[in-house]
Amino acid sequence: MPRSSRSLALVAALVLLPGLAACSTTVAMEPAKQANDPACAAVISRLPDQISGQQRRWTDAQSTGAWGDPAAILMTCGLETPGPSTLPCRPFDGVDWLVDESQADQNRYTLTTFGRSPAIQVYLDYEEASSADVAQALGPLISQYLPSTGAVCTSASDTTPSPTP
Repeated sequence: MPRSSRSLALVAALVLLPGLAACSTTVAMEPAKQANDPACAAVISRLPDQISGQQRRWTDAQSTGAWGDPAAILMTCGLETPGPSTLPCRPFDGVDWLVDESQADQNRYTLTTFGRSPAIQVYLDYEEASSADVAQALGPLISQYLPSTGAVCTSASDTTPSPTP
C-alpha cells in the first residue's frame, strides 16, 4: 500500500474511531441475586430496541437492560419479590408496579414489579422517559414470562372499613 494511502486510511480510522466507540459503550450494572432465573432470560432476550424514544444499550451484567445515552432507563431482573409496602402501587396492563418517588428531586423514579417472581426493578429519569412508556413496553413481557405470586395492588380504601350510615 502506498504511503499516502496508508496515511489516508489511518486518518480515516482516527476520525471514525471516536464515533464508533461512542456507539459501543457498555452500561455498567450489577446483577440481582436471582439474575440466572430462566424467567429473567426469557424477558431479557425479548427486550425492545427502544422505550420512550431511548435506544437500547449493552450492559455488562446478567439480566439487565438500559436505554438512552446517557442511560435514562435502567432495568434489573432477578430481585426478591417485594412484600407488603407503603409505596403507591399502580396496576398497568395486568402488571402491578410499586412506585418509589423518593428521588423525584433528582428526576428519578424507581418502579418495581409487585406480585411477580422474580421481580423487575426499573430506574428512570422521568424528564427523559415516561413511566407509562416503560410499563407499556415491559408489561407484556412481564405478564407472559414472570410468574404471578397471586399478590395484587390494594389501596388503603380497600382495607379500611367503610363508615356505616
